[in-house]
Amino acid sequence: MFDKKILITGATGQLGTEVSQLLPNAIKTASKDLDITNQEQVNDFINDNKIDKIINCAAYTATDKAEEDEEQAYKVNALGPKNLANTGCKIIHISTDYVFNGFRYRPYSPTSTPDPLSVYGKTKLQGENFVLQYATNPIIIRTSWLYSAHGNNFLKTMLKLGTERKNLNVVSDQIGTPTYAKDLAQALVTILPHINEKTNGVYHYSNEGVCSWYDFATAIMQLYNLDCKVNPIFSSEYTTKAKRPLYTVLDKTKIKQTFGLEIPHWIDALKRCLNEIQK
Repeated sequence: MFDKKILITGATGQLGTEVSQLLPNAIKTASKDLDITNQEQVNDFINDNKIDKIINCAAYTATDKAEEDEEQAYKVNALGPKNLANTGCKIIHISTDYVFNGFRYRPYSPTSTPDPLSVYGKTKLQGENFVLQYATNPIIIRTSWLYSAHGNNFLKTMLKLGTERKNLNVVSDQIGTPTYAKDLAQALVTILPHINEKTNGVYHYSNEGVCSWYDFATAIMQLYNLDCKVNPIFSSEYTTKAKRPLYTVLDKTKIKQTFGLEIPHWIDALKRCLNEIQK
């Protein structure tokens, strides 16, 4: 197996869990096992375990909390990736659609100019820049609206609220694409053997298709047969500490052409995830 010398950081998160299931022989760490914000600890761990490839799924993802906890968000989202990149390992680093401001209203390509609106987006962009600067063979994959059967995410929240309430308000003016973590994990495993100087750079991955959070929530209720009416509202009616970009559909042409990926539509992905939850 080619996964003997692979490190998966953030292995207990929703994406890390999915990647870990596909790479059972990889070395898996959560923050309690390895502090990626400590360069010396990272170097020792990499050397002791003879790691040569890293999939960095570790991130500070509490978007609103990051507005008040910028120091910790910076440590995990920027300094951590820098430390991992500094080891000389080949690295796949996961980033986010929140590096964009969302004013564009046509799909963002990997070469589109980032302009994050939030601390979360800014620290993730700093992490990207560090990885590109310091890693020998960097691959950065920006994704959007990640969900799975594991952990906390929008889908799980909707299922909970959909069983408790008859009505629910969800924003309809934030447009993007949900991404099933299992599909992204499969893409990462496909890409892993092909990391070299020709594939270095930034890529985008989400499921295919476009929707609003309102559309996503409505589909969840319908497919799970929940008797809960979803009402569309504007972002201005639902205040959050962190500014969200209004449009972050990702152009996936580069990742499909470079690695020969076929990407499922978000509705098909959602059906598969709900089936997994029901089981």
